[in-house]
Amino acid sequence: MIDTILYPLEWVVANVMVIWHSMLEFIGMDPAGGLTWALSIVGLVITIRAALIPLFVKQIKAQRAMQLISPDLKKIQDKYKNKKDQASREAMSRETMELYSKHKTNPFSSCLPLLVQAPIFFALFRVLNYRLEGNANGGGDTSGIGLLTDELATQAQNANLFGASLSDTFFRSEGAAAKILSAVLIIGMVSTTFLTQRQLTRKNMPAAALEGPMAQQQKILMYVLPFIFVITGPNFPVGVLIYWTTTNVWTMGQQFYVIRNNPTPGSEAEKAYLARKAAKAARKGIRSGDGEGQVIDVEPVEEPKRSGQRQQPKRKNRGGSRDRGLPAAGQESPASEDKDDNER
Repeated sequence: MIDTILYPLEWVVANVMVIWHSMLEFIGMDPAGGLTWALSIVGLVITIRAALIPLFVKQIKAQRAMQLISPDLKKIQDKYKNKKDQASREAMSRETMELYSKHKTNPFSSCLPLLVQAPIFFALFRVLNYRLEGNANGGGDTSGIGLLTDELATQAQNANLFGASLSDTFFRSEGAAAKILSAVLIIGMVSTTFLTQRQLTRKNMPAAALEGPMAQQQKILMYVLPFIFVITGPNFPVGVLIYWTTTNVWTMGQQFYVIRNNPTPGSEAEKAYLARKAAKAARKGIRSGDGEGQVIDVEPVEEPKRSGQRQQPKRKNRGGSRDRGLPAAGQESPASEDKDDNER
């Protein structure tokens, strides 16, 4: 049953790896080299994650909505906290679903990329374990699938990366090379998983969402997921560890970009984003004063000119008074007229 379900995914995974392997061989890399096959797995990650970008956008929106409604969700839970009867439980469930419907989100939307990647992860595991080794226990004849012919499968099986085969695991390997490489990759996988969860919870959650069920779930995931990988990692082939570490790095970088440029309202990331925008606007204002936008610097200079023009009538008045002090021929000055009036 599992073979039937996973076979199409195994076929896709094997074909994508072979296509990337052919591209790397075309640019001059050794087709039988372990680095070439390792980069083929990295290419598989790039292909899959690029195809999952629309789902990642939905995941970010769902996570943001869940963070924003976390206080309202907590109010509903507190409302029915001590009520154990059937009617209260149904009312709590109904109000919770109405809240999800109002904000067009649900807790499962944020898990979509992980749920989609899980079958691909197991398909790659089977390609490395079954196709390159012949069976899950090691040994046996290699078995091709799709573009991964028997010859290429044998070539991939014999390829060594720092002395380790892509199908080697920490527990199922000979010598120290595979164990050291597996340990390094497990550390990378665990650390990138932890940093990705920490980046999401510490920087992109508003203060109101740091308390409540969603915050507790995020904290649990931040510590539980790395611990799970510590336990299961030694059983993964080197190729699978390369795949998972690479996809974690992709997730961390993609999430960093989204948090930096489109942060959740009210989060620390939004404060940093607004501060960067303000600083950028201030720098643009300074440059405009030095270059094209010289109007900013002209305005203070024009003001004294306008004030000088308003003083000009005063100078004219002073000049006019001198003119009035010298009457024209045949006319009396206003002063003499005033004097005659006083004498009368």
